[in-house]
Amino acid sequence: MKRSAALTAGALSIAVLTGLTACGGGDSETDAAADKPKPEASATPSKGPNPADRLAKLMVTQAEIGGDYEVAKADLDPEYAFAKSQDEVTLDKEVCAPLAYAMNQLPLGEPQAFLTHFASINPLTKPSNYITLNAYEEEGKAESAMAGLSKAVDSCGAGFTAKANGNSGKHDTVTAEKTDAAGDESLAFKSTMTFRGVTHTVHGAAVRSADVVAVYFSVNGSAISKGYPSDTKIPAMILKKQNAKLG
Repeated sequence: MKRSAALTAGALSIAVLTGLTACGGGDSETDAAADKPKPEASATPSKGPNPADRLAKLMVTQAEIGGDYEVAKADLDPEYAFAKSQDEVTLDKEVCAPLAYAMNQLPLGEPQAFLTHFASINPLTKPSNYITLNAYEEEGKAESAMAGLSKAVDSCGAGFTAKANGNSGKHDTVTAEKTDAAGDESLAFKSTMTFRGVTHTVHGAAVRSADVVAVYFSVNGSAISKGYPSDTKIPAMILKKQNAKLG
C-alpha cells in the first residue's frame, strides 16, 4: 500500500470509527439486522464483461480529476474498517441501514460487484472523499438500491445508531439535500454527529446510471480527531468527473 493510502486509512479510522462506531459499545441493541446477502467483490456473469472489470474502467482516475487530488483504491486494514460486510452491521432502526452502508464504503443493496476509491488531497489535514461504485446485473436491483437509500434519508431524520464488531455510534440527524440532476436519478444528504461535545456534519450522495450506482461520502477526520467543528461537502469536481464517466 502506498504511504498516502495508508494515511487515508488512518484518517478514516479517526473519522468513521469516532463518528459512526467508536462512541462506545455499551448500549443494548434494540433491533438486530435481518440476514442480508453478502455481495461478492467480483463475479463473472454468463455473458458480457466481468462486472468488477466494468467498475474498474468506470472509476474516475487521478488524471481525470486533476489538481492535487490523489485517487487510489481504498484498501483499508481490517483494524480501521467499521465492517467488512453488511451482515456485521446492526441498527436501532433497520430502515436506516442503507445510510450506514453509504457512509462506511459498504455495498448498497445487492450488487454483483462493488469498488471503493478515495480521492483526497491530504487525508491527515484535509477532508477524505470516498467513491463507491456498485454494479447490478439483475433487473431492478439498481433502482431498488436507490429507493432503499432514498427511503432511509426520508425516514431517519431523527438520526440512528449503528453497531458493528463491538463498536457503536450515533448520528443525530439526517437531512435530504438538493442536488444537480445526474444520471437516471440522484439524491444527496447530510448527517450530523457529536463527538466529545463537538458537532460534525458529513455529506453523501448517490447517482444511478443504468445498472451502476455511484455513492459519494466526505468526512473530515482531522477535525474530528482535533476537536473542532466540521462541515465537509463533496467537492464538485469529484462529482462532475465521476458522474460524467458513468455516462
